[in-house]
Amino acid sequence: MNSNAALAADQAKTGKSSVKGNIKQSVVFWCFNVAGDKWDIDTTARHAKALGCKSVELCEPEHWPTLKKHELTCAIAPNGMPGAPFIRGFNNPKYHDEVIAATTAVIDKCAEFGFPSVIAFTGFKFRTAEDPNSGEISAEEGADNCVKGLKKIIGHAEKKKVTICLEHLNSRDGSHPMKGHPGYQGDDVDYCAEIIRRVGSERMKLLFDIYHVQIMNGDVIRRIEQLKDVIGHVHTAGNPGRGELDDNQEINYPPIMRKLVEVGYQGYVGQEFIPTRDPLAGLTAAVKLCDV
Repeated sequence: MNSNAALAADQAKTGKSSVKGNIKQSVVFWCFNVAGDKWDIDTTARHAKALGCKSVELCEPEHWPTLKKHELTCAIAPNGMPGAPFIRGFNNPKYHDEVIAATTAVIDKCAEFGFPSVIAFTGFKFRTAEDPNSGEISAEEGADNCVKGLKKIIGHAEKKKVTICLEHLNSRDGSHPMKGHPGYQGDDVDYCAEIIRRVGSERMKLLFDIYHVQIMNGDVIRRIEQLKDVIGHVHTAGNPGRGELDDNQEINYPPIMRKLVEVGYQGYVGQEFIPTRDPLAGLTAAVKLCDV
Protein backbone atom coordinates (compact mmCIF):
# COMPACT_ATOMS: atom_id res chain seq x y z
CA MET A 1 0.00 0.00 0.00
CA ASN A 2 1.45 3.38 -0.96
CA SER A 3 1.59 6.35 1.42
CA ASN A 4 -1.59 8.02 0.13
CA ALA A 5 -3.66 4.87 0.40
CA ALA A 6 -2.17 4.15 3.83
CA LEU A 7 -3.12 7.66 5.04
CA ALA A 8 -6.68 7.21 3.83
CA ALA A 9 -6.91 3.82 5.51
CA ASP A 10 -5.66 5.25 8.81
CA GLN A 11 -8.14 8.12 8.62
CA ALA A 12 -10.95 5.70 7.87
CA LYS A 13 -10.08 3.71 11.00
CA THR A 14 -9.73 6.69 13.34
CA GLY A 15 -12.45 8.90 11.87
CA LYS A 16 -9.98 11.80 11.97
CA SER A 17 -8.82 14.00 9.11
CA SER A 18 -5.99 16.49 8.91
CA VAL A 19 -7.57 18.78 6.29
CA LYS A 20 -7.38 22.52 6.97
CA GLY A 21 -10.91 23.13 5.77
CA ASN A 22 -10.29 26.33 3.82
CA ILE A 23 -11.54 24.46 0.76
CA LYS A 24 -14.72 22.42 1.23
CA GLN A 25 -14.04 19.31 -0.81
CA SER A 26 -16.49 16.90 -2.39
CA VAL A 27 -16.21 13.56 -4.19
CA VAL A 28 -18.00 13.22 -7.54
CA PHE A 29 -19.72 9.84 -7.32
CA TRP A 30 -19.83 8.85 -10.99
CA CYS A 31 -16.04 8.96 -11.36
CA PHE A 32 -15.48 6.32 -8.71
CA ASN A 33 -18.59 4.29 -9.52
CA VAL A 34 -17.91 3.62 -13.23
CA ALA A 35 -14.19 2.81 -13.35
CA GLY A 36 -11.73 0.59 -11.53
CA ASP A 37 -13.08 -0.69 -8.23
CA LYS A 38 -16.59 0.74 -8.91
CA TRP A 39 -17.29 2.02 -5.42
CA ASP A 40 -20.91 1.92 -4.29
CA ILE A 41 -22.40 4.92 -2.52
CA ASP A 42 -21.63 3.65 0.98
CA THR A 43 -17.96 2.99 0.11
CA THR A 44 -17.66 6.40 -1.54
CA ALA A 45 -19.23 8.11 1.46
CA ARG A 46 -16.94 6.34 3.93
CA HIS A 47 -13.82 7.28 1.98
CA ALA A 48 -15.02 10.87 1.52
CA LYS A 49 -15.66 11.33 5.21
CA ALA A 50 -12.37 9.71 6.21
CA LEU A 51 -10.50 12.14 3.97
CA GLY A 52 -12.26 15.15 5.46
CA CYS A 53 -14.55 15.80 2.48
CA LYS A 54 -17.95 17.26 3.25
CA SER A 55 -19.90 15.87 0.32
CA VAL A 56 -20.48 13.17 -2.25
CA GLU A 57 -22.07 14.82 -5.27
CA LEU A 58 -23.88 14.13 -8.53
CA CYS A 59 -25.49 11.04 -7.05
CA GLU A 60 -29.19 10.31 -7.47
CA PRO A 61 -31.69 11.15 -4.70
CA GLU A 62 -32.11 7.45 -3.94
CA HIS A 63 -28.60 7.62 -2.44
CA TRP A 64 -29.14 10.70 -0.31
CA PRO A 65 -30.27 8.88 2.86
CA THR A 66 -26.89 7.11 2.82
CA LEU A 67 -25.13 10.49 2.66
CA LYS A 68 -27.20 11.69 5.61
CA LYS A 69 -26.21 8.56 7.51
CA HIS A 70 -22.56 9.52 7.04
CA GLU A 71 -23.28 13.19 7.89
CA LEU A 72 -22.44 14.31 4.37
CA THR A 73 -24.20 16.60 1.92
CA CYS A 74 -24.68 16.33 -1.84
CA ALA A 75 -22.99 19.58 -2.86
CA ILE A 76 -24.57 19.56 -6.31
CA ALA A 77 -27.35 17.29 -7.52
CA PRO A 78 -27.89 15.86 -11.01
CA ASN A 79 -30.65 17.53 -13.00
CA GLY A 80 -32.85 14.46 -13.29
CA MET A 81 -32.63 14.14 -17.08
CA PRO A 82 -32.25 10.58 -18.41
CA GLY A 83 -29.22 9.52 -20.41
CA ALA A 84 -26.40 12.00 -20.95
CA PRO A 85 -27.90 15.05 -19.20
CA PHE A 86 -25.69 17.62 -20.93
CA ILE A 87 -27.10 16.91 -24.43
CA ARG A 88 -30.64 18.29 -24.05
CA GLY A 89 -30.55 21.62 -22.26
CA PHE A 90 -31.93 25.12 -21.89
CA ASN A 91 -30.62 26.38 -25.25
CA ASN A 92 -33.35 24.50 -27.16
CA PRO A 93 -37.04 25.30 -26.57
CA LYS A 94 -37.86 21.81 -27.84
CA TYR A 95 -36.57 20.45 -24.52
CA HIS A 96 -37.67 23.21 -22.13
CA ASP A 97 -40.72 21.42 -20.73
CA GLU A 98 -38.76 18.24 -20.07
CA VAL A 99 -35.69 19.95 -18.59
CA ILE A 100 -37.72 22.33 -16.43
CA ALA A 101 -39.91 19.54 -15.07
CA ALA A 102 -36.92 17.35 -14.24
CA THR A 103 -34.94 20.19 -12.65
CA THR A 104 -37.94 21.37 -10.64
CA ALA A 105 -38.36 17.89 -9.16
CA VAL A 106 -34.69 17.82 -8.14
CA ILE A 107 -34.90 21.33 -6.66
CA ASP A 108 -37.78 20.14 -4.49
CA LYS A 109 -35.79 17.10 -3.41
CA CYS A 110 -32.75 19.25 -2.60
CA ALA A 111 -34.92 21.50 -0.45
CA GLU A 112 -36.31 18.47 1.37
CA PHE A 113 -32.81 17.19 2.22
CA GLY A 114 -31.23 20.59 2.77
CA PHE A 115 -28.80 20.23 -0.15
CA PRO A 116 -27.55 23.41 -1.79
CA SER A 117 -27.56 23.16 -5.58
CA VAL A 118 -28.52 21.40 -8.80
CA ILE A 119 -26.61 21.24 -12.08
CA ALA A 120 -27.81 22.69 -15.39
CA PHE A 121 -26.52 22.62 -18.98
CA THR A 122 -26.88 24.66 -22.13
CA GLY A 123 -27.25 21.48 -24.18
CA PHE A 124 -25.88 20.66 -27.62
CA LYS A 125 -26.21 23.28 -30.34
CA PHE A 126 -28.06 21.03 -32.80
CA ARG A 127 -31.79 21.61 -33.33
CA THR A 128 -32.33 17.95 -32.63
CA ALA A 129 -29.79 17.54 -29.89
CA GLU A 130 -28.37 14.16 -30.90
CA ASP A 131 -28.35 14.90 -34.67
CA PRO A 132 -25.55 17.13 -36.05
CA ASN A 133 -27.34 17.15 -39.41
CA SER A 134 -30.45 18.85 -38.01
CA GLY A 135 -29.01 22.36 -38.29
CA GLU A 136 -27.39 24.52 -35.64
CA ILE A 137 -28.78 26.91 -33.06
CA SER A 138 -26.69 30.09 -33.23
CA ALA A 139 -24.76 31.17 -30.15
CA GLU A 140 -26.97 34.24 -29.77
CA GLU A 141 -30.19 32.26 -30.12
CA GLY A 142 -28.92 29.60 -27.74
CA ALA A 143 -28.07 32.19 -25.10
CA ASP A 144 -31.49 33.83 -25.47
CA ASN A 145 -33.20 30.46 -25.13
CA CYS A 146 -31.15 29.62 -22.03
CA VAL A 147 -32.10 32.90 -20.38
CA LYS A 148 -35.79 32.40 -21.19
CA GLY A 149 -35.79 28.83 -19.93
CA LEU A 150 -33.84 29.54 -16.78
CA LYS A 151 -36.04 32.51 -15.93
CA LYS A 152 -39.02 30.15 -15.98
CA ILE A 153 -37.52 28.11 -13.15
CA ILE A 154 -35.30 30.49 -11.19
CA GLY A 155 -38.17 31.85 -9.11
CA HIS A 156 -38.88 28.34 -7.84
CA ALA A 157 -35.19 27.86 -7.02
CA GLU A 158 -35.22 31.15 -5.10
CA LYS A 159 -38.30 30.08 -3.16
CA LYS A 160 -36.73 26.74 -2.26
CA LYS A 161 -33.30 28.31 -1.51
CA VAL A 162 -31.55 26.02 -4.01
CA THR A 163 -28.92 27.32 -6.47
CA ILE A 164 -28.90 26.34 -10.15
CA CYS A 165 -25.32 26.00 -11.46
CA LEU A 166 -24.83 26.13 -15.23
CA GLU A 167 -21.82 24.10 -16.31
CA HIS A 168 -19.29 25.12 -18.94
CA LEU A 169 -17.90 22.06 -20.79
CA ASN A 170 -15.13 21.57 -23.32
CA SER A 171 -16.02 20.67 -26.91
CA ARG A 172 -12.45 19.87 -28.05
CA ASP A 173 -11.82 16.39 -26.63
CA GLY A 174 -13.81 13.77 -28.52
CA SER A 175 -11.79 10.80 -27.26
CA HIS A 176 -14.24 9.72 -24.52
CA PRO A 177 -17.88 10.60 -23.76
CA MET A 178 -16.92 12.11 -20.39
CA LYS A 179 -13.62 13.77 -21.31
CA GLY A 180 -15.15 16.24 -23.75
CA HIS A 181 -18.41 17.06 -25.46
CA PRO A 182 -18.15 18.06 -29.14
CA GLY A 183 -21.31 19.95 -30.02
CA TYR A 184 -21.92 21.43 -26.57
CA GLN A 185 -22.97 25.05 -26.95
CA GLY A 186 -21.70 26.38 -23.62
CA ASP A 187 -18.05 25.68 -24.38
CA ASP A 188 -16.89 29.25 -23.63
CA VAL A 189 -16.83 30.10 -19.93
CA ASP A 190 -17.51 33.79 -20.62
CA TYR A 191 -20.56 32.85 -22.72
CA CYS A 192 -21.96 30.85 -19.79
CA ALA A 193 -21.18 33.66 -17.34
CA GLU A 194 -23.06 36.15 -19.51
CA ILE A 195 -26.14 33.89 -19.55
CA ILE A 196 -26.00 33.72 -15.75
CA ARG A 197 -25.70 37.48 -15.39
CA ARG A 198 -28.66 37.99 -17.72
CA VAL A 199 -30.82 35.69 -15.58
CA GLY A 200 -29.92 38.02 -12.72
CA SER A 201 -30.45 35.97 -9.58
CA GLU A 202 -28.28 35.06 -6.60
CA ARG A 203 -29.64 31.54 -7.12
CA MET A 204 -28.17 31.34 -10.64
CA LYS A 205 -24.44 30.54 -10.69
CA LEU A 206 -21.63 29.02 -12.75
CA LEU A 207 -20.12 25.58 -12.36
CA PHE A 208 -16.48 26.49 -12.96
CA ASP A 209 -14.85 23.23 -14.03
CA ILE A 210 -11.10 23.86 -13.96
CA TYR A 211 -10.40 20.98 -16.36
CA HIS A 212 -12.85 22.27 -18.98
CA VAL A 213 -11.77 25.90 -18.52
CA GLN A 214 -8.13 24.93 -19.01
CA ILE A 215 -8.93 23.19 -22.30
CA MET A 216 -11.19 25.87 -23.77
CA ASN A 217 -10.07 29.15 -22.24
CA GLY A 218 -7.01 28.76 -20.02
CA ASP A 219 -5.80 31.64 -17.82
CA VAL A 220 -7.57 29.91 -14.94
CA ILE A 221 -6.46 32.06 -12.00
CA ARG A 222 -7.26 35.33 -13.73
CA ARG A 223 -10.65 33.97 -14.79
CA ILE A 224 -11.48 33.10 -11.19
CA GLU A 225 -10.88 36.73 -10.31
CA GLN A 226 -13.00 37.93 -13.22
CA LEU A 227 -15.87 35.52 -12.56
CA LYS A 228 -15.81 35.40 -8.76
CA ASP A 229 -19.27 36.96 -8.54
CA VAL A 230 -20.91 34.12 -10.49
CA ILE A 231 -18.93 31.01 -9.46
CA GLY A 232 -21.19 28.70 -7.46
CA HIS A 233 -19.39 25.36 -7.71
CA VAL A 234 -15.96 24.10 -8.83
CA HIS A 235 -14.72 20.83 -10.34
CA THR A 236 -11.21 19.43 -10.77
CA ALA A 237 -9.41 16.93 -13.00
CA GLY A 238 -6.00 16.57 -14.57
CA ASN A 239 -5.45 17.70 -18.16
CA PRO A 240 -4.95 16.16 -20.62
CA GLY A 241 -7.00 13.02 -20.07
CA ARG A 242 -9.19 13.89 -17.09
CA GLY A 243 -7.00 11.73 -14.88
CA GLU A 244 -5.52 12.22 -11.43
CA LEU A 245 -4.19 15.55 -10.16
CA ASP A 246 -0.58 14.41 -10.48
CA ASP A 247 2.67 15.43 -12.17
CA ASN A 248 1.65 13.82 -15.46
CA GLN A 249 -0.75 16.67 -16.21
CA GLU A 250 -0.43 20.41 -16.74
CA ILE A 251 -2.67 22.13 -14.19
CA ASN A 252 -1.02 23.51 -11.06
CA TYR A 253 -3.78 23.09 -8.50
CA PRO A 254 -2.45 24.60 -5.22
CA PRO A 255 -2.27 28.22 -6.48
CA ILE A 256 -5.71 27.83 -8.07
CA MET A 257 -7.11 26.71 -4.73
CA ARG A 258 -5.36 29.60 -2.98
CA LYS A 259 -6.99 31.97 -5.44
CA LEU A 260 -10.42 30.56 -4.59
CA VAL A 261 -9.69 31.22 -0.91
CA GLU A 262 -8.41 34.71 -1.71
CA VAL A 263 -11.59 35.73 -3.58
CA GLY A 264 -13.73 34.45 -0.71
CA TYR A 265 -15.22 31.44 -2.47
CA GLN A 266 -17.49 29.63 -0.01
CA GLY A 267 -18.75 26.78 -2.19
CA TYR A 268 -17.50 23.25 -2.75
CA VAL A 269 -14.69 21.85 -4.88
CA GLY A 270 -15.67 18.50 -6.38
CA GLN A 271 -12.94 16.00 -7.27
CA GLU A 272 -14.10 14.84 -10.73
CA PHE A 273 -11.20 12.92 -12.22
CA ILE A 274 -11.42 9.44 -13.75
CA PRO A 275 -9.10 7.09 -11.80
CA THR A 276 -6.45 5.32 -13.87
CA ARG A 277 -4.91 3.40 -10.96
CA ASP A 278 -5.75 2.84 -7.30
CA PRO A 279 -8.73 5.18 -6.82
CA LEU A 280 -8.25 5.72 -3.09
CA ALA A 281 -4.60 6.65 -3.53
CA GLY A 282 -5.51 9.08 -6.31
CA LEU A 283 -8.35 10.64 -4.33
CA THR A 284 -6.21 10.98 -1.21
CA ALA A 285 -3.48 12.71 -3.18
CA ALA A 286 -5.99 15.09 -4.81
CA VAL A 287 -7.57 16.02 -1.49
CA LYS A 288 -4.14 16.73 0.01
CA LEU A 289 -3.09 18.78 -3.01
CA CYS A 290 -6.21 20.97 -2.86
CA ASP A 291 -6.09 21.38 0.92
CA VAL A 292 -4.42 24.80 1.00
